[in-house]
Amino acid sequence: MGKFERQISEGVTKYYWYPGEKVDWIRGVLTVLGGGLLFALIYVVTKNSLLAAVIAGTAVLAVVGAYLGRRDAAGLSEFHDPATERREAVIDGTRAAWRGTLQGLLCAGSAMLVLNMPHEGFLADWVLPFVPSIIGALAHSGGMLWERLAQEVSAPEQAAAAADSEEPTKELEAA
Repeated sequence: MGKFERQISEGVTKYYWYPGEKVDWIRGVLTVLGGGLLFALIYVVTKNSLLAAVIAGTAVLAVVGAYLGRRDAAGLSEFHDPATERREAVIDGTRAAWRGTLQGLLCAGSAMLVLNMPHEGFLADWVLPFVPSIIGALAHSGGMLWERLAQEVSAPEQAAAAADSEEPTKELEAA
């Protein structure tokens, strides 16, 4: 949860809370702006707004899906036990719900963008609107897998480092 602090007067501070962290909002804005620039670039090159919408939407949802997948995997590894730490578990759950809502809204918005481009035909009506969402979902799974593999790799390395650091201590104790 992020917050803005505004000094009203001496000793009085007003706080404005918003979901997510400031860094996440900046990354999100940069990703959407990058998607808009990609749309403009592809439209200028191809003069096809449908193709530009599909490619730009796919690129944005791939980046967002991978990032949110990594965040979800990291959130799962840090998830608190609901029986003992109720407040922290509720916070973890609301963060996951926020990420899911965000990804769902981006998928729906991308499909609407593709459908509102001038087009005709079965492919443009029924297949292309789903392409960005499918790629975004695959990127989400890939991001979760990437983060999980990073956690699995770092755990044995830490255990090996701890075992190596204990050996000199045992040798010194034996002497």
